[in-house]
Amino acid sequence: MSAPILTFENVTYRYPGVEQPALEEVSLQLWPGQFCVLAGLSGHGKSTLLRAACGLVPHFHGGRFAGRVALAGLSTREHGPARLGQLAGALFQDPETQLVTSTVRAELSIALESRGLGAAAVARGVEEVALALGIDSLLERATYELSGGEKQRVALGAALAGRPPLILLDEPISQLDPVVGDELVGLLRRLNQEWDTTILLAEHRLERCLTAADRVIALERGRVAHDGDPQTFLTWAARRAPALQTPGAKLFALAGLHPAPVGVRQARATLRARALLPEPGPAEPSARPRRERLRARPPAAALRMRGVWHELRGGPAILRGVTLRVRPGESVALMGRNGAGKSTLLRHAAALLEPTRGRIERSGRVALLLQNPGDYLIHERVAEEAAAHTLAAAGLAQLAQRHPRDLSAGERQRLAIAIVSGGEDDVEDDAAVLALDEPTRGMDREAKAELAAELRRRAGEGQAVIVATHDPEFAAACARRAMLLADGRVIADGTTAELLAGGWYFATETARILGAAGGALLPEEGAELLAARPPAEVAV
Repeated sequence: MSAPILTFENVTYRYPGVEQPALEEVSLQLWPGQFCVLAGLSGHGKSTLLRAACGLVPHFHGGRFAGRVALAGLSTREHGPARLGQLAGALFQDPETQLVTSTVRAELSIALESRGLGAAAVARGVEEVALALGIDSLLERATYELSGGEKQRVALGAALAGRPPLILLDEPISQLDPVVGDELVGLLRRLNQEWDTTILLAEHRLERCLTAADRVIALERGRVAHDGDPQTFLTWAARRAPALQTPGAKLFALAGLHPAPVGVRQARATLRARALLPEPGPAEPSARPRRERLRARPPAAALRMRGVWHELRGGPAILRGVTLRVRPGESVALMGRNGAGKSTLLRHAAALLEPTRGRIERSGRVALLLQNPGDYLIHERVAEEAAAHTLAAAGLAQLAQRHPRDLSAGERQRLAIAIVSGGEDDVEDDAAVLALDEPTRGMDREAKAELAAELRRRAGEGQAVIVATHDPEFAAACARRAMLLADGRVIADGTTAELLAGGWYFATETARILGAAGGALLPEEGAELLAARPPAEVAV
């Protein structure tokens, strides 16, 4: 048997100034050719484990480190991140911080040039990774002009370009649209199968990657709580960590069905075997969604756009005649592929950009949280970033004395939301609109559920809420209305049930399992549908 590519031996690590260990007595081995998913709640050690695997812990972050980590036989104590970086390509949660050059082509070339490859080999490697990730059209673009999802793909391309034997990925699909996310997982699986590349991928949206994995390691308070194949992981999660269940697994649990499915295909096969879904055949017309249509409301608008264009000088138009109205008390999910114009639309809403054509009307302040929560953190302690009651409401009171940069990505995101949203004691006037751009990056399901409940509460109190997201599960939980953008235009606008049921990509896992009939988007609704309707009424 070959030697392990990565070894942890009784590793315990504490960040500077923190008594609670981020990792505690962690021992594991990864073997060449394994595809391993790293699961766990926010703040339970996933990012720290990945940092330790490539030597950033402790060489870059400092702190107290005990135990041993070996990468391809090299001790991370004796070798620094520069040497280890040739063996492990890494993509972390903040891709903006990993881009160091001015153009995409230069960014992808660095890893190859640093190995002394000739010009022809560098050019070929850049072309191959750009084509594989669908970023060939971005090669001559400036990195600062890219959207969050485009930056993530470029940073990933830089990590993959040198074909390292180990790839470490921290929430790699968090900012990618569903199509690109699925393509990325497929690419990783192909690298894994054809080149024996070892994949260690930390992810909260496990439904996006479990079908590609052959192993799942779950961390709980910095310790390895479970290590096994995806099926045994879901069985364990149902008993010990329900917050880690996939939507499909939760649907089955609520419906009293076993075993939990690893993916949509297995779920549908199980339901057909139990006569709960018809056999594949011509698609039946979708039934009208169970959810009520949006009721007519008074014409007042918290935010209104009329024929808004945003055109780049000498370049393409990012927004093309956008017309929309968001009323007080509405919660709207803004969806669309990377580069469709979602972030630009929100920047216009908050008056950070001025339209080149068209008109925008606001009934009051628009509070905007952009994609990088680190931009909002300016103090040495969490307690200095927001008022105590705001931190308590965000579930961050126990972190008041921590440095904001030492928080997990999910915790930093929640802190940034607390800063921009504030409360009556934090700002002179309450915002008429709360706009959030990909607010769930780095959040586990519990944190997403809490945020969705908070957004529903705000909408219930009359604040307009608009959220740009690639996460259909979160969109279904927080919004009653959804808009789909494509090429800078609003191409669909209706209830979340209309938009997120019956699709291939812009659909929740529950909707993909059960089909469009009934408009079930979330596991609770799906279980109710299975219990209430005869098999013939559940469409493919």
